[in-house]
Amino acid sequence: MQENRPAAEAVRDVRRRSGRRRRAVLAALAAAVVVLFFAGVLLGSYTVTIPDFVRILAGERIPGASFIVMESKLPRAVTAVLIGAAFGISGHLFQTMLRNPLASPDIIGISYGASAAAVTAMVVFGATGAGVSLAALAGACVIAVSLHLLSRRGGASGARLVLMGIGFAAVLQAVVNFLLTRTDVRTAAESLVWLTGSLNSASWERAGIVAAALVVLIPAAVLLGRRLRVLELGDDFAAGLGLPVEGTRAGLLFTGVALAAVATAAAGPVAFVAFLAGPISRRLIGGRASLAAAALTGALILLAADFVAGNLLPGALPVGVVTGALGAPFLLWLLVSSNRVGRGG
Repeated sequence: MQENRPAAEAVRDVRRRSGRRRRAVLAALAAAVVVLFFAGVLLGSYTVTIPDFVRILAGERIPGASFIVMESKLPRAVTAVLIGAAFGISGHLFQTMLRNPLASPDIIGISYGASAAAVTAMVVFGATGAGVSLAALAGACVIAVSLHLLSRRGGASGARLVLMGIGFAAVLQAVVNFLLTRTDVRTAAESLVWLTGSLNSASWERAGIVAAALVVLIPAAVLLGRRLRVLELGDDFAAGLGLPVEGTRAGLLFTGVALAAVATAAAGPVAFVAFLAGPISRRLIGGRASLAAAALTGALILLAADFVAGNLLPGALPVGVVTGALGAPFLLWLLVSSNRVGRGG
């Protein structure tokens, strides 16, 4: 008994240090999100002083500044935070559930399903605005149902599900390219902007829709996240503990898809936010998965990318250009490092 006490105390000490590190990382991420949020609102091509910003929030009308802040900058920043958090949580759920860092919505075909449906709505039916968003939502759900049915029938592992998703993505990318070659230049240009991912259409209405969806989906993700910790130990072990593995996996799948679909419907398939948020937040916390850290990291990535795209690069580029530039080298590094680990084992 006495011999076990030092070991137990060591375990408790490790847990305390881990908890302190987690809280410190979460506080730092939250502070960075706040700083970038106000940087996006106050700085840029039209700068706003802090006293003027406070006066505008208090209801005072300042010619020019009130409209720019309340109808452009503020809803854009709020939308970026909400969409970034949604993508971050979605990527965290997929990557943790499938135990594969490549398993994010933009890799396994979910975003491509939304893209193909949205472009079809624009090119074939002439849809705009809410019609495009609804089509994207439906397209993501169709791919999710297809992946779920195939995984149930074939008993797909995480790696196999990723491969199936990549196959879906390749087919859907071909569909998108075909549609773009069969439409007029104006519609093709609008479709390309949406496909890149952009916050240019951000508004209070869209921010409200995303916020309402997150009010429902984040609690679902938190509740399922508790089961996800058990699922990480392996399907057989989880089943032995009485966890309904298939039901839990289906719930996680559709919650992750709903989060990605809502974010994609609001801003387009912003590349690699969901893919980057999970691994970065894990490394910051020390290898542990954290829903809150993934959400904050996703919001931070999107706010930073939007600030860079709008203020530090020539021309007002869509935010997806910057996130794509960040994500592509990270994907290559991840593939190379995974290959090295595989050879070492």
